[in-house]
Amino acid sequence: MPRTILHVDMNAFFVSAEVLRRPELEGRAVVVGGSGPRGVVAAASYEARRYGVHSAMPSTRAQRLCPHAVFLPGDHAYYGEVSARVMAIFRSYTPLVEPISLDEAFLDVTAARRLRGDGPTIAASIRGRVRSEEGLQCSVGVAPSKFLAKLASEAAKPRASFDRIDPGPGVIEVEPGAELAFLHPLPVAALWGVGPATLERLQRLGVSTVGDLAAIPLTTLQHRVGNHHGTHLHELAHARDPRPVVPEQALKSVSHEETFATDHHRVETLTPEVVRMADATAERMRRAGVTGRTVTLKVRFGSFRTITRSVTLSGPTDSARAIAGAARGLLDQIDPASGVRLVGVAVTNLDEGGTRQLGLFDDDATSRTAGRAARAASWDAAEQAVGEVRDRFGTDAVVPARLVDADGVRVKRRGDQQWGPDAAGADP
Repeated sequence: MPRTILHVDMNAFFVSAEVLRRPELEGRAVVVGGSGPRGVVAAASYEARRYGVHSAMPSTRAQRLCPHAVFLPGDHAYYGEVSARVMAIFRSYTPLVEPISLDEAFLDVTAARRLRGDGPTIAASIRGRVRSEEGLQCSVGVAPSKFLAKLASEAAKPRASFDRIDPGPGVIEVEPGAELAFLHPLPVAALWGVGPATLERLQRLGVSTVGDLAAIPLTTLQHRVGNHHGTHLHELAHARDPRPVVPEQALKSVSHEETFATDHHRVETLTPEVVRMADATAERMRRAGVTGRTVTLKVRFGSFRTITRSVTLSGPTDSARAIAGAARGLLDQIDPASGVRLVGVAVTNLDEGGTRQLGLFDDDATSRTAGRAARAASWDAAEQAVGEVRDRFGTDAVVPARLVDADGVRVKRRGDQQWGPDAAGADP
């Protein structure tokens, strides 16, 4: 029996969520994203898209293209709340829901067809509930595979041109047996994994559509783009994608990073930023109930050259103090004199359950002396108390002293400056 996979994609989700709480913006050009010179567009209303504004565009260019647009900084926490309610609607149809981001998900509704109807019927029902319960619009692709369902949802979305906004069909189905008829006329850039470099190589072979690509022998394709990548593209071009919808995926990493409005050139000004990233990362790990062993510092220079430095601890931890200490040690290995544009802190090699392995020679976990053991226990108790206070009063109720300056408390919250910094200074 062919599978029935849905890909549900919210239409201009961040903008639409903002309009829900600011109805006066309905029908206007609205852009959500970073407001500073290094900001990028996260989402644009279809009214703004008529002027060429699109996601991932630099905000400065968007402002030139559409100067009358309303620019909003974005509210990740609010979007997360709305997304959770939308995902709950999806899960009322099937437990096989695989969120891809806040605004899109795959659903395997194969087992729900007898009760709910065929794929397009289920898709239409989901669209109606999202609209009536949340006041939002979404587009749905229906297909036998995840890959085709995503392409179908893209084709179902509204389209904006300079003189009009086409609302789109809302639901498009790729029926079993019609996969190649739908897929082969599409531009080859529609395939996952075809970026600018790969596209250039394929164009040299005379490939412009997916059908052109399907006609290329596998060995020729592998020779041009590599064995693994060539095989991947060959399979997609023949509509072969057996991947299942995976509803629960274990965390592989927890991280925070931030782009600065202007470059930092001194370790002294970068250190509080690294501590802030580490503190936020540890807070998310505690809430997720995981510990980790490897701490990675990411540094992007003003030239966009990006480096990472990592250290593996002797045992898993969710301690902000331990993570910050490791990250600061890695920072000492970096020369920021040329200017640092971005820093990030990540923890990998995660263990579920939040347990800590006691290490024989780890000063933070065990010690050779009773004094060291007492200090470690005191820090553990202190961080536990900090966590309980934050749960009750917010993440900025108790913070490391380095995060307090003349402007007050500066904590890193998930989604802060996700799309670029505000127009503020960095290094004094």
